[in-house]
Amino acid sequence: MRILITNDDGIHSPGLLTLARAASRFGDVRIVAPHVEQSSMGHAITSARPLSWRKTVVESFEAYRVDGTPADCVALGASQWDGVNTVLSGINLGPNLGNAMWHSGTLAGAKQAALLGLRGIALSTSMIGEDPAPGHLEPFLSQVLELLLHAEADLPLVNVNFPREPKGIMWTRQAVRHYDGHVVPGQDPMGRRHFWFIVKPIEQVEEGTDLWAVQRGMVSMTPLRLDLTDHARLAEARARHPREGDAPRS
Repeated sequence: MRILITNDDGIHSPGLLTLARAASRFGDVRIVAPHVEQSSMGHAITSARPLSWRKTVVESFEAYRVDGTPADCVALGASQWDGVNTVLSGINLGPNLGNAMWHSGTLAGAKQAALLGLRGIALSTSMIGEDPAPGHLEPFLSQVLELLLHAEADLPLVNVNFPREPKGIMWTRQAVRHYDGHVVPGQDPMGRRHFWFIVKPIEQVEEGTDLWAVQRGMVSMTPLRLDLTDHARLAEARARHPREGDAPRS
């Protein structure tokens, strides 16, 4: 198995190194990651200029840093390595739960893999900005990789989140009832107005969701799909207007 590793925290993130070490037990590993942090970049790609990559020392791994986004790194890395079949993105030092998935550069790396017909797995932890490296997650990380990299696993896109101190692993669904983004106005030292986009904690969440699981110390594994179509609403719309081009009834 050839495993491409990327992230959105930058190539020197301790989370990326932890993931590369664990993944190396399952196949050949190559790292292609952003030169600098690309958090909350979503699925941005670079199309207005060329990308460059440079070989970089990351322990004994073959590694390259790219002046682009996580999605750029996966597209470039897959094009330059014949036979790669799996992309692991992370471990992000911060959670990617619920509606945060829409903004996540970490998840974008895994989604780009799925778009290319590869298996994509995003991995994040609630250890926001903490030291040391998340090495204590290794036993649960190994279990997750064993489950998701197994030859019989038919899961092209999965979002994984580790709590600070895991107690177990569970399959979950995405929490979508609440949005944790919040705009906070402020003022700089010159008296000019500015704004921070922050995340506010969500207190009440539904049982069985990714947020619910991580709050209870469980590793959350959420299978995802690229199809954003609301099939139930589509069926309703077609039932109301069965013929294409029907005008709305007044």
